Amino acid sequence: MSRISRLPSSLLRVAACTGVAALTLTACGSGSGSDSASSGSGTVKVGLITKTDTNPFFVKMKEGAEKAAKENGVELSTAAGKFDGDNAGQVTAIENMVAAGVKGILITPSDSKAIVPAIEKAKAKGVLVIALDTPTEPESAVDALFATDNVKAGELIGEYAKAAMKGKTAKIAALDLAPGVSVGVQRHEGFLKGFGATEKDVACAQDTGGDQAKGQTAMENCLQKEPDINVVYTINEPAALGAYTALKAKGREKDVLIVSVDGGCTGTQAVKDGKIAATSQQYPLKMAAEGVKAVATYAKDGKKASGYTDTGVTLITDKAQDGVTSKDTAYGLENCWG
Repeated sequence: MSRISRLPSSLLRVAACTGVAALTLTACGSGSGSDSASSGSGTVKVGLITKTDTNPFFVKMKEGAEKAAKENGVELSTAAGKFDGDNAGQVTAIENMVAAGVKGILITPSDSKAIVPAIEKAKAKGVLVIALDTPTEPESAVDALFATDNVKAGELIGEYAKAAMKGKTAKIAALDLAPGVSVGVQRHEGFLKGFGATEKDVACAQDTGGDQAKGQTAMENCLQKEPDINVVYTINEPAALGAYTALKAKGREKDVLIVSVDGGCTGTQAVKDGKIAATSQQYPLKMAAEGVKAVATYAKDGKKASGYTDTGVTLITDKAQDGVTSKDTAYGLENCWG
């Protein structure tokens, strides 16, 4: 993201509210004109902590939270890790938000296990904590979870890949996220379940951190190990596009099936362009909006959100397969994010 110096203070505030400064608490949504730590005692404060502030998924999540904050008359503060996996940064953000007097915190955990002690401390002070997109481990560490059913998302692309292979023997490459992140584990396991495969059927598995450059390197490594790979599962579309780049360099882009998860606008366009065969589309704006509403309700009547709320997933492809429910890229591009 580019940096612009000497902006007027009003523009600096707008930039901060859209997440330019990672780990900086920024008040948005109430129109009070003051920061979250100093606004009037009657203002309900909500915190949103994402994994990063640059990934389009989390940018859209922030947009959804900002809109819902305005609609519900609450004040939103946002923070983010410096990188995907920055648990220490998220812990600091939780502590800062609790000190600022938030009524609830919405968080996409970078480390599903390591973040739990900080969450427990926040809850002990009466803060409602809701996980978005990525569940904690255990899931019960938070009051509620609003997220895609990541197992189902994986199953959908697994079922699609199995049908698209039409009985051919599959040599699978799995381009995963990172150890200890539940969303990556769930999508991976869902894909194998949908495909009717086991870990023994995975010819090569590499972690990518969901990054395009790392996805390319991972695919290059897999092709070196198993040149005959013909199915590629990826944790998200940036990793998928990295894989596509590596395959194209080897002249293999036409004969290897790539499937993914996310449904961002760039990824959905890549499906339309034939670079990715299919993707499972999720809806981050809805996750954040529902989370903000839940905190507003808690502040109003003390009713806590609880359990898991499925925010939906749709298989997007222009090459539909018999027996696998899907929608085309026209639908996908109408409902994408980023």
